[in-house]
Amino acid sequence: MKAKLHAAAGTVALITVTCFWISTAAAELSGNAETIAMVKAAILGGMVVLIPAMMIAGASGFSLGRGWRSPVVQQKKRRMRIIAANGLLVLLPSAYVLAGWAEAGRFDAGFVVVQGLELIAGAINITLLSLNMRDGLALRRKPVRVVRAG
Repeated sequence: MKAKLHAAAGTVALITVTCFWISTAAAELSGNAETIAMVKAAILGGMVVLIPAMMIAGASGFSLGRGWRSPVVQQKKRRMRIIAANGLLVLLPSAYVLAGWAEAGRFDAGFVVVQGLELIAGAINITLLSLNMRDGLALRRKPVRVVRAG
């Protein structure tokens, strides 16, 4: 049960971060200030989905990985620490700042810099979450038995 909860929370987190990233890129490419402001506000609102999903994925993952000495599990734990730090120190503060600036119509150089930082940090988290999902799926697979001909 815990493994299914972990997989579901990780999937929700990955999909949510990916949707945030794609929405941001599309809004920025549109160049429409209203669209950008709407996306920034929606991302901030979407934190009510992302934050619990990340907390559940992290907590259940650390619980499931307790006692495992597998290098794959250790790598997943290291990635999760980076994902969490990136989210708490870069992505969440950026979401608040950008939503406020967009609502105020402030699309200056500061906005562009923070937006660029947010896109880079988001891409890093998408990559790390994807790698964790890949490794989690590999851990769940049963070994394939080799049948010898002859």
